[in-house]
Amino acid sequence: MSVGVLLMTHEDVGPALVAAARHVMAQLPLHVDTVEVPASADPAQMLATAAQHARALDAGDGVLTLTDLYGATPCNIAQKLGGLGANVRCVSGLNLPMLLRVLNYADKPLAELAEIAASGGRGGIFVDHA
Repeated sequence: MSVGVLLMTHEDVGPALVAAARHVMAQLPLHVDTVEVPASADPAQMLATAAQHARALDAGDGVLTLTDLYGATPCNIAQKLGGLGANVRCVSGLNLPMLLRVLNYADKPLAELAEIAASGGRGGIFVDHA
């Protein structure tokens, strides 16, 4: 079994990151799904949709939810998934290095994978001091 990965993002962000990950890795080692949250979305309906996706991804080891912006609607919805009984951890600040790091450590348990995601996101940032 393995952890499922759910990207909850503003429109077009999640699918674009998954496409980029597929460009880098021919085969994704974890089950990955996306939920796009439109600006006009009803948060209650999006929570129900996200819960369906999380349940489908959870093969017994939980679901790592990656959101694009802390405090925004996709993140707020993702943080409510645990209250519905799902075994979910949420990490925000999603970027491609974060997603790739998660996929490269597919054998890790949910709690450790959440920390790896955060580390990968931070580690993927570089400032050119030229």
